[in-house]
Amino acid sequence: MPIAALQVYSVEEADGSGGVCRVRCIGGAARTGQVYAAGDARLGLRWIERQGRRESTLGAGRAARVHLAGPAAALLAGGQVLTAVPPGGHALEELEAWLATGPPLGDEPHPMTLSSLAAAGMQDGALPEARRLRWGRVALAAVERRADWAGLHPLDRAADRAGVRVYLIREFGPGRGGDPAALCRELLALIDLAPAEAVAQARAWRELPRRRIRHLRRIKVLLDRMAAVGPQLAESDDPVVQAVGEWAGVRALLP
Repeated sequence: MPIAALQVYSVEEADGSGGVCRVRCIGGAARTGQVYAAGDARLGLRWIERQGRRESTLGAGRAARVHLAGPAAALLAGGQVLTAVPPGGHALEELEAWLATGPPLGDEPHPMTLSSLAAAGMQDGALPEARRLRWGRVALAAVERRADWAGLHPLDRAADRAGVRVYLIREFGPGRGGDPAALCRELLALIDLAPAEAVAQARAWRELPRRRIRHLRRIKVLLDRMAAVGPQLAESDDPVVQAVGEWAGVRALLP
């Protein structure tokens, strides 16, 4: 599919947050949520209006009023062409600045795409460690956006977030990569059972209601995350070490 391009006819109004412009789509198909490049600046396509009605897309050759989010909207001029940024074309600095604005979940890159981009950067051994850690922070933000987008259960959200944190701790060590004891404390606080209660339910899990079985499986995933930072946690004198140890034997019993 051709990359979408918009040609600006005029800027009707603009301020520091964005502006309303008259544009024509001169290539591809424009969609709300896309990000457009104006030189080094980035603008988010928030809405499209044709003949007084809001639409989600604008095909090639059609004109419309659009709202572009971003301070660069005030600097646009007639005849200027804006090109949509493809999903993989976002630089780290652009994503950091974009996330700082709290963009709508429908904006591109979408949550799943953002997660893939961030994971690739975080795991790229050719990059300097400081840059990989910055990609890790983007990955954590992507987890939250993906969880909001999908309406994930709180324990699934916590497990996904912990997965990124575990990777950072194991890859870069405690300190730079994060605090393994703090991670375990947060996960333990989400478990609503004592180890003995979990053991009792695990022994008869086939007789439990389906929702309860799912709950035990979610707890097991949290315990998996804690086990993954076990070697780093063993070096800590934090009292949480004992609690994690008590749960270690329960983990294998859970469905």
